[in-house]
Amino acid sequence: MTNDSESLPQPDDDTPAPVPRARIPELLHAAVASVGGVERPGQVRMAEAVADAVDEGEHLLVQAGTGTGKSLAYLVPALAHGDRVVVATATLALQRQLVERDLPRTVDALHPVLRRRPLFAMLKGRSNYLCLHRVHEGTPADEGEGLFDAAEVLGGPSSKLGQDVLRLREWAEETDTGDRDDLSPGVSDKAWAQLAVTSSECLGATKCPYGQECFAEAARERAKLADVVVTNHAMLAIDAIEGAPVLPEHGLLIIDEAHELVNRVTGAATAELTVHAVNRAVRRAAKLANEKAVDALQAAAENYHGLMETAQPGRIEELPEYLAYAVGGIRDACRQIITSLGETRDKALSDEDAVRKQAMASAEHLHETAERLLEGSEYDVVWIERSDRFGMGAASLRVAPLNVSGLLREGLYKDRSVVLTSATLKLGGDFTGVAASVGLPGEGRLPDERAEGEPQPPAGDDPPLLWRGLDVGSPFTYPKQGILYVARHLPPPGREPDRPEMLDELAELIGAAGGRTLGLFSSMRAAQAAAEALRERLDNPILLQGEETLGELIRTFASDAETCLFGTLSLWQGVDVPGAACQLVVMDRIPFPRPDDPLMSARQKAVEEAGGNGFMAVAATHAALLMAQGAGRLVRAAEDKGIVAVLDPRLSTARYGGFFRSSMPDFWYTTDRNQVRRSLAAIDAAAPPVRPVAKRG
Repeated sequence: MTNDSESLPQPDDDTPAPVPRARIPELLHAAVASVGGVERPGQVRMAEAVADAVDEGEHLLVQAGTGTGKSLAYLVPALAHGDRVVVATATLALQRQLVERDLPRTVDALHPVLRRRPLFAMLKGRSNYLCLHRVHEGTPADEGEGLFDAAEVLGGPSSKLGQDVLRLREWAEETDTGDRDDLSPGVSDKAWAQLAVTSSECLGATKCPYGQECFAEAARERAKLADVVVTNHAMLAIDAIEGAPVLPEHGLLIIDEAHELVNRVTGAATAELTVHAVNRAVRRAAKLANEKAVDALQAAAENYHGLMETAQPGRIEELPEYLAYAVGGIRDACRQIITSLGETRDKALSDEDAVRKQAMASAEHLHETAERLLEGSEYDVVWIERSDRFGMGAASLRVAPLNVSGLLREGLYKDRSVVLTSATLKLGGDFTGVAASVGLPGEGRLPDERAEGEPQPPAGDDPPLLWRGLDVGSPFTYPKQGILYVARHLPPPGREPDRPEMLDELAELIGAAGGRTLGLFSSMRAAQAAAEALRERLDNPILLQGEETLGELIRTFASDAETCLFGTLSLWQGVDVPGAACQLVVMDRIPFPRPDDPLMSARQKAVEEAGGNGFMAVAATHAALLMAQGAGRLVRAAEDKGIVAVLDPRLSTARYGGFFRSSMPDFWYTTDRNQVRRSLAAIDAAAPPVRPVAKRG
């Protein structure tokens, strides 16, 4: 959802002046009252620190625990600042909260002081919006083969995919935004892809007959006019590292859920060469490129496919000669395809032009990926990954940056202040590790607390990136609301998911809690094994990630106190179930990355070769962030009580155990299994009834 000049009044003043920093607490109080909230001391400290960072041209890392109200703590000084602000988040839920709830109310609350109503808009990548050219002119043949049969042509959808595509076409006539996230219920990725395009496939607003009505272009125009642009980490990554601005110019950047930033930027900078993509490029180019070029790409595809069928997964320090030859064949054939497709005719736009643009996008992407693989940069990691996503079990080549801190340092922090915030930014009690990972070097760190009249370091030709770390705490009293229990008596976990003693412990804990358990597992195999074993031993319903949509699983879990929910990565960070439905959070083991993970192992090796501690800088940091996020699932409201149980004795016995414990909320700590069982039984007995959660959609 967005607002524009029709839904909100235009600013009363075209040249807004910044509001004095001394008035920030007053503005925050008005904003908090407007949303019916309660002002927190940590919220006030954060708002003042954001205002100071903007005034001084510094960067700020703020750890704000659950319940602090950090969204308003950064929105208020951002709006008071007067310049355009970009807010980048990792999740759709927070983007919607900002645009549909927090921003409208805050704008209204601050209007008497600001004497203007700042405009705001949401901006996403082009593929998140319906393409009207595809809606009205159809999908290129290679994407639509097998989509409709004769019965469907006569008006009856023949498949779920066909039904979804027809529903999307009908929705295109009703929607004002064309935004996929406004469609309810949603459709599969495959169905959406029939009627959406990437930026490289787009014909361009000036050439497309539907350019004036284009949903993506309309979103960009709203963003150009907005004072606050809400976007996602992926768009921020493209804007920062690809050298092609996709966000409007802005004077302040706020990165919420900043613990996710490195992973999202790494994902945006990762490329993959799959057999499926090469075959698709052949089909797309077949009707428009010259026959010799198409035949060359077809031959290169077959050669690559043959090699990938038997390829063994793992990191490749240097492409072997036979594989380099195959990748080189794809690169050279794609260059021929691009040359052939570039011989365009001087005539009005036709359906052929859309097919040509799509074929060109495929060939250019493959050429770029193949070239990157062949260059073998020391700053890239290359590996073979086996996946059944595209059938036949063929492997693919992947390439990712060894480190993104340099990319972020160059792309994020120049000419603007950046505020990074999350509930988990301090690891081992310190900000330095996370700051370094997002491109803020230790030499630029300023004292965490600003002293009165503190002098600024002299600015040279190339001044350091100045930043502060601030932990504003949490309104929750963690030592009184939660217990951190480590099952010290269990044997250390091995590589196999089958851990009989761990399952015995888990079953006893669930029994003592009366259900109410969120099980966080380090792998899907482990979650499945635990669910299968405990379904036979317990009467409690056990939900398993993947057996239903995540939203439906969470709603069911929140509605039934006896129910347990088991799963892996997305549950460590994506579950918000306050109240009695979640009173026991169990982690099966410390979630270190797999030893054979090519990217993580390469990063760890690079740190060690530079003289650092690779294990702590990479593996332990990765695991600590996840454990901090996982432990944060327990206490989501002031009345919540419960236990976080870690069924891995290394959290207590290993030298690095203290690092992990100090990265988690400050729960009361114990290894006494009997005490924990008594506490669980008492919490269960005192828990209020769970209210059913209404089903959405």
